[in-house]
Amino acid sequence: MTIRKFRNSITALLFFLASLGTAAAAEGDGVDIDTGHTAWIIVATALVLFMTIPGLSLFYAGLVRGRNVLSVLMHCFTITCVMTILWLAFGYSMAFDAGNNFIGGFGKAFLNGVGLDATVETFTSGGQHIPELIFYAFQMTFFIITPALMVGAFVERMKFSAMLLFTTLWAILVYLPICHMVWGGGAMPGIESGAIVDHAGGIVVHITAGIGALVACILVGKRNGWPDAQITPHNLPMTVTGTAMLWVGWFGFNAGSGLAADGNAALTLIVTHTSAATAAFVWMLIEWLKFGKPSMLGAATGSIAGLAAITPASGALGPLGALIIGTTSAILCWFFCAIIKMKFKYDDSLDVVGVHGVGGLVGTLLVAILGAQAMPFGGIGEFEAGSQFVTQALASVITIVWTLVVSFAILKIVGMITGGLRVSETEENEGLDLASHGETGYSD
Repeated sequence: MTIRKFRNSITALLFFLASLGTAAAAEGDGVDIDTGHTAWIIVATALVLFMTIPGLSLFYAGLVRGRNVLSVLMHCFTITCVMTILWLAFGYSMAFDAGNNFIGGFGKAFLNGVGLDATVETFTSGGQHIPELIFYAFQMTFFIITPALMVGAFVERMKFSAMLLFTTLWAILVYLPICHMVWGGGAMPGIESGAIVDHAGGIVVHITAGIGALVACILVGKRNGWPDAQITPHNLPMTVTGTAMLWVGWFGFNAGSGLAADGNAALTLIVTHTSAATAAFVWMLIEWLKFGKPSMLGAATGSIAGLAAITPASGALGPLGALIIGTTSAILCWFFCAIIKMKFKYDDSLDVVGVHGVGGLVGTLLVAILGAQAMPFGGIGEFEAGSQFVTQALASVITIVWTLVVSFAILKIVGMITGGLRVSETEENEGLDLASHGETGYSD
């Protein structure tokens, strides 16, 4: 076959495939399914799942002592399995089905009525749609990672049974109502439906996880020897590998949340990366100035702070706003992790509160200022800075109070059911890998 004939054959094949895609797009419930947007959200869904297993799993596992590495991996892996089942059974329905302002109904339990033809509209101006099934899967990955984030606050000492029961009840009683009120068509008290700016989960994911982690680490108690004994990460290369996976996966987390492959998604990806890089560099500089040496752990932690902070704002910011959020989050998150935690002596082991809780709050508030078009920061948000700041602050307060109260109640109930939240002192000293799972992460 000549080169020309081969080229003509390939061209004909591409036209044939394109015609199949056009025909498929014409099917459905009377609207066109945009195959380009759909393809991107499929990729974004995989990226967000990648953030939990293996990204978050390795990030946390490297930070604990070697005798607890498998327990952390087990926590994240099992949470992924349990949340997947809950999301199918009723989670998706309670978050996104029509209900009241506080919580959705059960009309879509077990994907009832969500067939191959069901669609949801993207957040573009063209009335384009993607299959509801991939929207279901995309949102499921957020439901998975949010309770998994809290694991870092109580590693190395919480009973496995208590962890499972706590994260399950927490996901139902904290995550689902907040998700419905912010993203699912509901409304928080005193705030109009859809008025909160939370592009990818500063409120829904990071503030809820940060506050839940704070309550959990206080009620579970400190690790034996902390803070007097030096407890250091057993495998920093593992943590850095997990950090890199989280960073890349975050592109799906943020740039996928517009449900479209367009210029807004490209800008979202750019500001996400910029904030992470800025925060990592600033955190490194802070440690360099204070301790005389820049640390890899500090740079890695800073990048996650920048990613958490940009999450709620990423759909409304320009690059200058990303630089400001990255810098601000590095300074404030470092302060909470290095100063506030030690002052109040709460053993937030892997800095979930300081990084995710504080970072999420920073981005949630600053988006009102940096994202407004009228402000000189290159924002593209269609809102007025002052009134939006009030909305963001009120939404944050409501979320914090609800999460505090409900998390406290859940942990008290779980403690009674499981005979206490934490393992015995002997089991803690032995390590949870052997004590809870009968395995070891490393052989001699």
